[in-house]
Amino acid sequence: MADLLRVHDVTIDYPTETGAFTAVEGVTFSVTEGEKFVLLGPSGCGKSTLLKSVAGFILPARGAMELAGLPIRRPGPDRIVVFQEFDQLLPWRTVLGNVVYPLRVARKMAGAAARAEAERFIGMVGLDRFAESYPHQLSGGMKQRVAIARALALDPRMLLMDEPFASLDALTRRKMQEELLAIWQATRKTILFVTHSIEEAVLLGDRILILSPGPGRVREIFDNPAAGQRD
Repeated sequence: MADLLRVHDVTIDYPTETGAFTAVEGVTFSVTEGEKFVLLGPSGCGKSTLLKSVAGFILPARGAMELAGLPIRRPGPDRIVVFQEFDQLLPWRTVLGNVVYPLRVARKMAGAAARAEAERFIGMVGLDRFAESYPHQLSGGMKQRVAIARALALDPRMLLMDEPFASLDALTRRKMQEELLAIWQATRKTILFVTHSIEEAVLLGDRILILSPGPGRVREIFDNPAAGQRD
């Protein structure tokens, strides 16, 4: 498979009152089309910063990032982020409305077509019965499923997931991991997934990049033969 994402010698700095703080230093890796690639490391190692830079929210101080051969300089619909926070949804719109809205705005779909597309992805995440519910009526795990459905409906080249299950209880988190694997089997969407959980990384990642404590540097990248194995 061809590389979809290429990150070459990337260093990311933050300005502070005492000078530049280096969050990530000299990181190089690539992600192939259809791969589940995990960034694993302790809190503060810069993995979320690296993902936000791939999303186009933060420009590297040095190095280069490319998606499908084009430089990443800003956010775009080819990369959609699912964050850890549950409050990613528009509270005044229903589940269906939350998925339909970006289809109308970003993909310029007509009303009936947008609704049909939204219903398809809401069904994929198992929330058919809750299509007319509002976010305040949903559990944390259900809100994350809506966020994933909305991201998939936009048909990005890559799905960027920033510890999306970290705030869930253990049983719900495991269920969401299994649902994500099922969704990936159905869509083969390229996923860049950030976590500090070794177990989650081993379950989800086709390949795993381990970052050292901050500033984050590549400690190792390895293939994971246990990916998708629930035992």
